[in-house]
Amino acid sequence: MIVKVKMNDSKPLNFILDSGVRNIIITELFPEDVVSLSYVNEINLQGLGSGTDLNAFASYNNVIQMGRVKLNNQNVYVIKEDIFNLSKHTGTKINGLIGVDFFEDYLVEINYTYKQINFYLNDGFEFPKGYRKLPISIESKKMYVQLSVLENDSIHKNVKMLIDTGAELNAWFQTFTANAIHLPQKNVEGRIGQGLNGEVKGKFARIPQICFGEFCLSNTIVAFPDSADIAEIVISTKRDGTIGSELLSRFNSYFDYKNKLFYFKPNASFKNPFTYNIAGIEIEQIIPFIPQTEVLNVWKNSPAEKAGVQIGDQIMELNGNRTFQMQMGEIKNYFEKPSKHPLSITLMRGGKEIRLKIDMNSKL
Repeated sequence: MIVKVKMNDSKPLNFILDSGVRNIIITELFPEDVVSLSYVNEINLQGLGSGTDLNAFASYNNVIQMGRVKLNNQNVYVIKEDIFNLSKHTGTKINGLIGVDFFEDYLVEINYTYKQINFYLNDGFEFPKGYRKLPISIESKKMYVQLSVLENDSIHKNVKMLIDTGAELNAWFQTFTANAIHLPQKNVEGRIGQGLNGEVKGKFARIPQICFGEFCLSNTIVAFPDSADIAEIVISTKRDGTIGSELLSRFNSYFDYKNKLFYFKPNASFKNPFTYNIAGIEIEQIIPFIPQTEVLNVWKNSPAEKAGVQIGDQIMELNGNRTFQMQMGEIKNYFEKPSKHPLSITLMRGGKEIRLKIDMNSKL
């Protein structure tokens, strides 16, 4: 969910609304982006990942505006090295992440059906009919909710999950505490994402059921990160995992931060089948906003690796369709759609065209 944000009366910047981070983080500024910030000191930002601490410049007492909503005295952190490359990954200009500050003073509606974020005053607000609610807990300003999970052994477990609107996945679960969800035997190895402190690797698998109150999603594809990548933050927050944007997008929801309540209602996406990166190819744009993509990463032991796809290959065609006219999301859909027929891919490598076939039979 990308929102327009003004910072100290700047021109609008594009930020991902990310309830998984506490503050406002600028990841990248372009030549046309002019922002007035007074830097006070340098800090280390903590988060998921197996790499080193992420250094950032800190600026305090800033005025942030989103639509008609204005917040004063806001902290802004500008990272020294853009490890996320959000613009290249999405094909859309992204300047950074905006955290839970915007949830504190207003009741926030995220409507995926109409692709809208609305802000309301708590006083006197009446929730629309058809919504259910769950209590949330607030810890270090972040929101947590208790969900129910059905494991392969038919045992229901209650789990404490961080609500993370900025995580591009359904959910992830830790596996090393006594109450942990067990990793199913049928799984595939892959790269889960990029944390503040480095990349997060692990495995993907299906769990029989995950329930938001009475609304249950079946055969959900979730991630199980390597313990080393998440151990510190799991222990410090005593949580079982995270709910990401792909699962949350199956609901329209309201976040009542003040009264610690999460309201939700299934939308038209609720019953859509769950998918994952079957091919095992991650891509980025070679130059931001120029529709030419190249392979950023190839998952270990994936169909793409077995077919011979290499990092740095430029993607020219998919099943005979030129990618130059495609959005990033359209290209990724080719890698996630299961099929009995192999995916035909044309690559440019070292000035030569290479045609390969990738097995698209789902392993989950």
